[in-house]
Amino acid sequence: MYLPREASVIPAPSTRSRSLLCYPIRTQGSPQLLKVSGLAAVALLACVLPFTIVALQQAQHPMAEGGTSTGGAHAAIYDAQHRPITAGGFVQSGPVVFLDDSEKSGLASWNHIMGSPDKKYIIEANGSGVCLLDYNNDGWLDIYLVNGSTYDAASGKATPPHAALFRNNHDGTFTDVAELAGVTNDRWGFGCAVGDYNNDGWPDIYVTNFGKNRLYRNNRDGTFTDVAEQAGVALGNWSTGATFGDYDGDGFLDLFVPGYVHYDFAHPPIPGSSSVSYASCVFRGVPVMCGPRGLTGESDRLFHNNGNGTFTDVSVKAGVSDPSRFYGFSSVFVDLNNDGKVDLAVADDSTPNYLYINNGNGTFSDESYSSGFALNQDGREVAAMGLAVGDYKNNGWDDLFVTDFSDDYDVLYRNDGNASFTDVSYPMGIAQDTIPFLGWGCGFIDYDNDGWKDLFLVNGHVYQAVDRQDWGTSFAQRPLLFHNDRGRHFSLVPAVEHTGLAMVASSRGAAFGDLFNNGKIDVVINPLSGHAILLRNVNPDHNHWVDLRLIGGPKGPRDAVGATVYLTAGGIRQRGDVLSGGSYMSSNDQRVHFGLGSAATVDKLLIHWPGGDVESVHLSAVDRVFTITQGKGVTGVLCVACGKPSKQHASGSAAPARP
Repeated sequence: MYLPREASVIPAPSTRSRSLLCYPIRTQGSPQLLKVSGLAAVALLACVLPFTIVALQQAQHPMAEGGTSTGGAHAAIYDAQHRPITAGGFVQSGPVVFLDDSEKSGLASWNHIMGSPDKKYIIEANGSGVCLLDYNNDGWLDIYLVNGSTYDAASGKATPPHAALFRNNHDGTFTDVAELAGVTNDRWGFGCAVGDYNNDGWPDIYVTNFGKNRLYRNNRDGTFTDVAEQAGVALGNWSTGATFGDYDGDGFLDLFVPGYVHYDFAHPPIPGSSSVSYASCVFRGVPVMCGPRGLTGESDRLFHNNGNGTFTDVSVKAGVSDPSRFYGFSSVFVDLNNDGKVDLAVADDSTPNYLYINNGNGTFSDESYSSGFALNQDGREVAAMGLAVGDYKNNGWDDLFVTDFSDDYDVLYRNDGNASFTDVSYPMGIAQDTIPFLGWGCGFIDYDNDGWKDLFLVNGHVYQAVDRQDWGTSFAQRPLLFHNDRGRHFSLVPAVEHTGLAMVASSRGAAFGDLFNNGKIDVVINPLSGHAILLRNVNPDHNHWVDLRLIGGPKGPRDAVGATVYLTAGGIRQRGDVLSGGSYMSSNDQRVHFGLGSAATVDKLLIHWPGGDVESVHLSAVDRVFTITQGKGVTGVLCVACGKPSKQHASGSAAPARP
């Protein structure tokens, strides 16, 4: 199924033909063809020669058909016990960073279900996302886990599996209240995104499905109502990793929804059928399920929030409709060129990534190629699944990271300023260690609170056949944690036996946040066909921290999505953003977290609110969760270590009922 390196730059007939242009050469605006004259001919030769070599290589190595863009087959890597490095390579002792608290927390009581055990079709293999949100406004993060479905359930022959909403009990445990809250979904679920779309001070949930999507409006009493049909955002077919963001600055959150594959239950993608443009679907010579290459893609949608509970599809007008029908997975609205307007990044599977720059007039410019984000350093598209955003260099510019398929490297894109990106995966130490792994959810997290954002990513293969081959990879895989050495290099943190980093699962969605209000960033993982996983951060550092919950004013979204925060402490100036979406079809803690290292005071805190206001706020202490209301400064403080009661959040709402 998945294409070897020598074939990866040649597009499937049904996907795209533009890759034969030399897009990696930077141009102003949209990519242009080179004029052949003088020295330009040399440049053109450098551009087309690799593709000529590819054509010659293909004559000797027939293309594996019906799959995904990836690198060439790499040598197998095993540990001392001859386990694939993806499910081994553990060390016996060392710092313990995460512990698997799945059983203790209660999350292991819920199981993700998607398709049949043999994963015959692509719709059964991609898994689902997870969202962190404080749905009842009690100051503690709750957990929403999207579930999949089965062919029998989708046809009404079996009871569909339910999504989970785990209420935080404030004692390290969680209780599933999804049925009482009315958010079980009961459809073939994929992603979720969190955003207060109606500005009532309570987080809402958008769930993407195969079939109609759901918009769960928070009723402010511990329950939700699906209003997707009335709001005009139900859609249909296969939607993936959505994101909320106020792209036009009117103070209401808009909604972007990527599309993946146009799938037909009645005509599943079988080699040689009308649904597949290839006669065979193989990976390293082994027959596998087909897709996404060779399958018809699904377009992306942008919905403008009308401010009255309804949305209008403005995809074409805004310039983000994806007419090429690339295979979209994860997306996020974020200001990448620091002009105060949120831009839009989309991670696409086996097709070029999208980067849309906000023009400030309701439209976007497609700068995917000219920005450097569309392709990797080899000038080819990757099988991008997860998407992380963060300023790993602490220079004030947000960088991007995407996870990739096995036999290829995950890509770190450094923001060189003004949303111009460079693939620095190899020099920064990311590429080599990720090649055997198949990556999904990912996030920039400061796990040790030293003031520098690290990288966490979860992994898992899509083909169970890999466990029967001598390829040095596995279906269930361990996560990877890279430590940030002050923006100069990333180093892989050893996986100590019997700890969270040695946890092996076929992971998919992942969300990151401070679940226990102790300043440690924890990880919740939604695996493919397995129980939910909670990795609790127990790193033995004693660094200081602050969490910031922002409440927007009348000019912007109430949940402050799109806000950018700059904090200076200990001589380091950090950036944090309030975001919706990202990772792999998931949504993280929307409170902005800063590790402070040994600094016991915050020297400066500057908030760039959506709508343009800039506010300086004084923090009187550290190691606390602060609620900051636009124009009013600090309006709530939570300090678990202080032993004080949780008396927040100054949201202007009555105490919520608990289902």
